[in-house]
This record gives sequence, structure tokens and C-alpha cells, in this order.
Amino acid sequence: MKKAGGWICLIVFSVLLMSSWSQAGSKDQKKRIKKRVAVFIFDDKTDKSLRWWNKKGVGEGIAEMLTTALVKTGHYRVIERRQLDQILKEQDLGASGIVTPQSAAKIGKVLGVELAIMGAVTEFGYKKSDTGGRIKGIGLGLQSQSATVGLDCRLVNTSTAEIIAADNVRKEKSSKGIRVSTRNLSFKSRKSFDESLVGKAAREAVKEVIKLIDKNAPNIPWQAKIVTVKGGQVFINAGSVSGIEAGDVFVIYQKGEELVDPDTGLSLGSMDTKVGTIKVTNPNIGEGKASQCSIVNGSGFNRGDFVRME
Repeated sequence: MKKAGGWICLIVFSVLLMSSWSQAGSKDQKKRIKKRVAVFIFDDKTDKSLRWWNKKGVGEGIAEMLTTALVKTGHYRVIERRQLDQILKEQDLGASGIVTPQSAAKIGKVLGVELAIMGAVTEFGYKKSDTGGRIKGIGLGLQSQSATVGLDCRLVNTSTAEIIAADNVRKEKSSKGIRVSTRNLSFKSRKSFDESLVGKAAREAVKEVIKLIDKNAPNIPWQAKIVTVKGGQVFINAGSVSGIEAGDVFVIYQKGEELVDPDTGLSLGSMDTKVGTIKVTNPNIGEGKASQCSIVNGSGFNRGDFVRME
């Protein structure tokens, strides 16, 4: 009896240990795998008196700054501007720049992204005050100058078109000193912009937006798709550049009926059917943009089936 009891305890302990390992692996996978993000051009609601050094408006400039900052974090796969512009053109949104959460979600699905970032630039400019006299038309004395950048930002879940987070960011930078006054507010180069007060305020505002994204991105489920099935091997459209590693296990679902809220018109998801499980054997197909997987269980996998974490 004592032997039997000992074996039962050993079995229970083993099961619990394997379960804890599985949970730890699942948490590591969720932190490691990168969400795909699309940054739309921000609507310019300023007086449009300032423009980027490359003649672009501040809405496009802020979007480019945010895109670069997201790439530098190494936590996301960010859609290239060229790909996004092409889809916008096809959707007749390129010229107007009018993007709603619903249209952003639609475009996001086409691009295979989980998160769309959109918003508006509400403030972008300088304020200056002078104290002192003038000598032959040149202003001298103590001069105070401040720059303000204000952003409205929204994060959209492309699966549902729901705004999962929104915030107003406002940053101000100021300086004081004895300077010759000037009203030249143009930027001849990236360096001149970076060194300007408005450039520094813009970077601080973008950092706040990154914090908002980092906080809310984990709440959006990651998803990939099957590209093809050949010789008993499944190929998916995510690989090592997305943080996927050999040994990762994913569940395959086939899309079911779309559930749409009758009041809001927003998607509530779909009644998808689980059809099997796959395991990554080579995450470096196509320079890490795709993975080759073996079938653990299930059958009837098709191109376009959803790939999700367990």
C-alpha cells in the first residue's frame, strides 16, 4: 500500500511539474512573439505653419517618427510605409488620408496586422517672448522660447475594429538665454529638426505613445495564417523575425461564421473550429518570414487557416 501511495504521489508530482513547465513555456512564447503593427499617417489639425525638413506635413512626420521608434524597440513587426500606402491607394484613402477605426481594421486585416495606430497632431509649434531692447533692428536681451507638441492617439484591434486604448499626449520644451531673435522656423535637415525645441518635444511625445502601445499590445491576441501544406508539412506566414523558435507549438483554426454586433456593427469575433496542432521545425524559411511545421495532430488544413497560440 505504501509503495502504491508513493507511485501515485510521484505521478501527481510529475503531472504538476509538466503543467508548470507548459505554462512557463506559454508565457515565454507570448512575450517573445512579436505583434504586427501598422502606423497610419496622423491627421494634421495644426495651423500647418511648420513642415518637416523633407517638406512633409507634421502628421506624416509624426507617423514616421513613431514607426522608427517602434522598430527600434525590437518588440514589434512594423509594416513598411510602402505596403501601407499601396493598400490606402487601393482603398481610395491615399489622397484624403481619412482613416476610421473600421477602415483601419479592414486594411489591417489585408496586411495581416493585429494592431493599427492612428490619431491626430493637435499642437505643433513655438511660442516666444522677448525682454530687452533693439540695436539697429536686431533684437537683443533675455529671450524665452517654448515648443509644444500635442497628439491624440488611438490603438485599434484590427480583428474587431474596437479602439482598445486612446490618450492625449502633450509635451513642451523651453529654453531661455541671450540670443538674436529670429522667425526662421524651417528645418533644413534632420539634424536641425532633432536639435530644435519642437523636435525634442515631438520625440518625447512619441515616447509616451510607445508606452501606451507597450501597455496595451499584450491584450491583443497574436495570429498568423497557413501559407500552404506540402508533403505533410505546414508552412505559416511567420518565422524567426517574429520571434518564433523551433519547438513552438500552435493551434490551427478554420474560420466560422462572423458574429457582428447588431447595434454597433462591430465584429465580435467568429465561431472558429479547432482542427489540429502543429509544431515548428524550421522558423527560418524565407529569411525568417515564414516557418515550416510538422503536424502534431489533426488534418484537413488549408491555406488561410488561422494559426494561434495555445
